[in-house]
Amino acid sequence: MSALDAAQAALAAEHAAVYGYGVVGGRIGAERRPEATAAHEAHRARRDALRRTVRDLGGTPVASEAAYTLPFPAADTAAAVRLAAVLEDRVAGVYSDLVRAAAGPLRREAAAALREAAVRAVRWRGSDVTFPGLAERV
Repeated sequence: MSALDAAQAALAAEHAAVYGYGVVGGRIGAERRPEATAAHEAHRARRDALRRTVRDLGGTPVASEAAYTLPFPAADTAAAVRLAAVLEDRVAGVYSDLVRAAAGPLRREAAAALREAAVRAVRWRGSDVTFPGLAERV
């Protein structure tokens, strides 16, 4: 996978995360709403940076979809918390691909984004995973 392909995949994941956090924010309880808002803003910032990165790599940034299929309904606070953890796990996965494909400053940025997503996932889930972003692939 080229750095451009991996950056496009990360951008697509950030689009989905921004959408997903819109759902999370609408369902999350008041006590965790600031955390959801901060995550939403972090993903928006990463998305905007990735748009620039894709252009710098010679590509045309992938557009956001009008809507995304969520892995499960987020009808209440508990489901919204689980959804937030899944969103972070998915973002971490694509950033691990970008870490492998990139070099230099882009690789450092991808590693930072992977770390941030893994930390947010732990906060949402309440537990960690051994190697964030490196899910077994079938």
